[in-house]
Amino acid sequence: MDVRLQKLQRRLEMVQAHHNYRQLTTITHSTEPWFTINGQPFLNLSSNNYLGLATHPDVQHAAANATTHGCGAGASRLITGTTPLHQQLEARLAQFKGRERALLFTSGYTANIGVIPALVGSGDLIFSDALNHASLIDGCRLSRATCHSYPHCDVAALEQLLSQSGQTHQNQQRLVVTDTVFSMDGDLAPLADIARLCQQYDALLFVDEAHATGCIGPGGRGLVAHLGLEEEVTVTMSTLSKALGNMGAFVAGPTVVIEYLINFARSFIFTTALPPTVVAAALAALDTLEHTPQQVQQVQQRGAFFRRGLQELGFNTLASQTHIVPIMVEDSAKTLEMAAALREEGLFVVAIRPPTVAHDTARLRACVMASHTEDDLIYAVEAFERVGRRFGLI
Repeated sequence: MDVRLQKLQRRLEMVQAHHNYRQLTTITHSTEPWFTINGQPFLNLSSNNYLGLATHPDVQHAAANATTHGCGAGASRLITGTTPLHQQLEARLAQFKGRERALLFTSGYTANIGVIPALVGSGDLIFSDALNHASLIDGCRLSRATCHSYPHCDVAALEQLLSQSGQTHQNQQRLVVTDTVFSMDGDLAPLADIARLCQQYDALLFVDEAHATGCIGPGGRGLVAHLGLEEEVTVTMSTLSKALGNMGAFVAGPTVVIEYLINFARSFIFTTALPPTVVAAALAALDTLEHTPQQVQQVQQRGAFFRRGLQELGFNTLASQTHIVPIMVEDSAKTLEMAAALREEGLFVVAIRPPTVAHDTARLRACVMASHTEDDLIYAVEAFERVGRRFGLI
């Protein structure tokens, strides 16, 4: 081995020794919510295609028809990458979210690492939930602002940090950053209380609705809309790649914020625009969601049904309130063994281990979709019961 690569090899070996090594799994055929791996069928409990829109015929046809516009945008949005399709989707998304404007990004990650450093910088203050998504954490780090992490969903701790931060000078910004649905725990941020504190302490509020958009609130418009906080939240980020079954992301907020991001968000300015095929598919997914809003209620009903089944058996599902259901195991090696045992039962549930979650909080994470039937979920609960008893978890 090249001596220059030995450090990388040693680090990989250390990750393997701690049972945190990751490998890719190739899905050979999918018919949501089932798929096959090397000819073997599995019930998929690890997808964020929450409404099944990634394989919806109307969405697929829209993408195929849009190839007449080309398979790529050809440039960034500020060069020649803005088409009428992009403008149409942004207008629709702004209306959907009840905000003045919306702006497309190529992914939720690029949105978060672009928006946060645009809003705040050196000398400013960030207050971030301890369990925020990695993209939010990286956005905070890249901003060079002073970042304070508050314990998960602890409003009293957040208020103490805000009060201790003192009076800001004229050019200093405070920014509070939080997910609305937390992707590893499936619980909800105390958003109304956080918004109240932001008003009280003159702080901007940036929320990530990646796992809420399409799954929570009136018509799937998210937790912000569910609580009626559109005017209290400075800007929201939502993905097109989860419940809307596509790829990319968007932020929504006041016109001044969107215009500001067009000029200062580096991950927007220096990235090739989303392809027309993707934009057309996202428009079709939004149409489908608006025509079948009952899917939003269905995904939460399915999530509650599955969660209740696990809880009655004695599994620890933390404070999950949503379609994301963690099953706590704690030990990484045991979590991997349980995931393998569940595969033997025909159930595909991924082991979540450090550094994605904190040390000694390894878990299996189940993602329930509207396309799961009750029979599917009964099958899953029964598989969990057999495996849970075998490993002494229940």
